[in-house]
Amino acid sequence: MMIWDFGWGGALLLLIALAAASIRILREYERGVVFLLGRFWKVKGPGIILVLPGIQQMVRVDLRLVVMDVPSQDVISRDNVSVKVNAVVYFRVVDPQKAIIHVENFLEATSQLAQTTLRSVLGKHELDDMLAERERLNVDIQQILDTQTDSWGIKVANVEIKHVDIDESMVRAIARQAEAERERRAKVIHAEGEQQASEKLLEAAKVLAQSPQAMQLRYLQTLTNIAGDKTSTIVFPMPLDIMDVLSKLVPDKHG
Repeated sequence: MMIWDFGWGGALLLLIALAAASIRILREYERGVVFLLGRFWKVKGPGIILVLPGIQQMVRVDLRLVVMDVPSQDVISRDNVSVKVNAVVYFRVVDPQKAIIHVENFLEATSQLAQTTLRSVLGKHELDDMLAERERLNVDIQQILDTQTDSWGIKVANVEIKHVDIDESMVRAIARQAEAERERRAKVIHAEGEQQASEKLLEAAKVLAQSPQAMQLRYLQTLTNIAGDKTSTIVFPMPLDIMDVLSKLVPDKHG
């Protein structure tokens, strides 16, 4: 009778232990990829699920956004400048089945792919593009990564280039180039100003030539400006038309 009670009690304890070992609790952001005798069965969760020990196996998958820091990469730009570039990649798992079955370690695979893609894309651009066109480069890298990881059940949401480290000698060269560019722009602006001023002076000369009265007023204004200066000697220019009038008033000795 005691043996019978022990048999039922042992079986009950075994069932309780088996049930406790079968229970899995998945959070809202988790999914369980369940295999039945080694073959994919289904994706379960969230909540309480049952996994039969020895017959079924479950792999947890986190669906939250992953922020992955891409280590600094040595990149040689198209204009043969060596720089160190690092970035950050934002991605998440959208298909747990593919993320577990199609790739051994999707985190490591995504990290390695991000590093090679970063070197490949930036190596096709010049240094000026890396410094001034980061937004466009971020989009290019994100699109390439998203396409490559689609078969892994991963969605790459964003890529941000963090730092572009340049050698000190190259920094000085860029500073000299920027200074030369500023000087060039200053000279161009000065030349354009001189050209515009000369065009305006030419237009004013044409207007004055068509109106002798305006020429006389301009002459008087010039005399006024000269008289206002604190100078010891003032030279008054004599217009040619006044000289013609005076020559007519003086009688000719030979006449």
